[in-house]
Amino acid sequence: MKKRMLGIALGMLALLVFPLSAFADDGATNLQLQAGINSVFVFLAVMLVFFMQAGFVLLEAGTVRMKNAGHVAGKTVLTLGISVIVFWAVGFGLGFGNGNGIIGQTGFFLSGGNMASSFDSLAFSDVSLTVKFLFQLSFAAISLAIASGGMAERAKLSVYIIFGTLFMVVIYPAVAHWVWGGGWLGQLGMQDYAGSTVVHLTGATAALVATFLLKPRLGKYNKDGKPNVIPGHNQVYTVLGVVILWIGWFGFNPGSGLSGLGDFFGYVSLTTNIAAAGGALAALAISWMVFGKGDIPSMLNGVLAALVAITGSCAFVEPWAAVVIGAVAGTVAFLAGQWLERAGLDDPIYAVSVHGIAGVWGALSTGLFATPELAETTGVGQAGLFYGGGIHQLGIQALGVAGTFVFVLVISFIILGAMKVTMGLRVTEEEEMMGLDISEHGTYGYPEQMKLLTDAEALSRLHKSTPPVN
Repeated sequence: MKKRMLGIALGMLALLVFPLSAFADDGATNLQLQAGINSVFVFLAVMLVFFMQAGFVLLEAGTVRMKNAGHVAGKTVLTLGISVIVFWAVGFGLGFGNGNGIIGQTGFFLSGGNMASSFDSLAFSDVSLTVKFLFQLSFAAISLAIASGGMAERAKLSVYIIFGTLFMVVIYPAVAHWVWGGGWLGQLGMQDYAGSTVVHLTGATAALVATFLLKPRLGKYNKDGKPNVIPGHNQVYTVLGVVILWIGWFGFNPGSGLSGLGDFFGYVSLTTNIAAAGGALAALAISWMVFGKGDIPSMLNGVLAALVAITGSCAFVEPWAAVVIGAVAGTVAFLAGQWLERAGLDDPIYAVSVHGIAGVWGALSTGLFATPELAETTGVGQAGLFYGGGIHQLGIQALGVAGTFVFVLVISFIILGAMKVTMGLRVTEEEEMMGLDISEHGTYGYPEQMKLLTDAEALSRLHKSTPPVN
């Protein structure tokens, strides 16, 4: 009954989106209605994934200090704007256009469905080409948002503009083509249903390079190298951000099948959801054991790490395995985040551990847990080690992870290294102390509160410098 009601609802939406005349002719077939339903389903997924940008705004703005909140929120819209224009112009063609095993070579400056012949890698679906473009664009924008997260609280605004543009031309489209666009990893049978490797590992590796080259924020480490806690200014924002991202993942993973027919997208939703819950509980438990108290930011990162891990494996594993994958991701991301911080990597939003380490685990997990039935259903790869497939699929997954990591690491070092030498990546110490809201934009995201803080600091300095009256 529920499936029937869903089909009716999608059909009604299809009639609203597509001209009625398309279905009114005597020669119209069920295939036209099916294409309309699938296109509307994917378009709904697009809206969910685009709305994840709001989740990143709240998550990142809440994680940083008040003096940088407006800047961090605004740069999310900036990178989204860059993603839209650059991916439309060249990124979509490089990622999914017809070409060779390395890069696409057709389909630039998309003008509509008339260019469908330039995208053989997407011909398996009856969804309209423009909707396919929007869906892939939303993924690319998420990857760039992850990459830029590692620069928080100390990078110049111009760095986001230049690196964001080059990321969308040189880095992301290449990896997307390798796995999803008919490239060499896809030909080998790499399993990455919605992007643990393509989206998350790619963005996290670029964030790793940016974080390393920018160096830690002022005051993050003592002279002996011991890290200090720099708490974010609004934990409620971070919670809301994670909830929005969790909801957005119902577009991210189920939408990747590009079909609203049947019940497979529901199965993918199931594995996605229970993995996230497993990650939340596992991360809270491990933080409790380490800190002696249940740490809310660690639990939130556990949710995201689990979602990252299940993103690649959601269509290949059974529900019990999804819980295991999520729980392991939440635990590993917590431990990796603590280790990286002690090692000197100042990653304000934990992009490397949550999206990178968990992305690696998610990619490898299909090589362990992929079932023969689900591999056959998706038509990608083979069964994993625990289901009689041997190490073949695990080896392909490891190769994909290694190839992606090395490529993104090297290209990001070249781009950001050149930028550091020629224009500089980081604001001055004075600008960082003032906050990027005021130094980069001329106004604070919280003007009234920041005025009170600056007035209080000025008054304190005045009292300290004024000699006592006898």
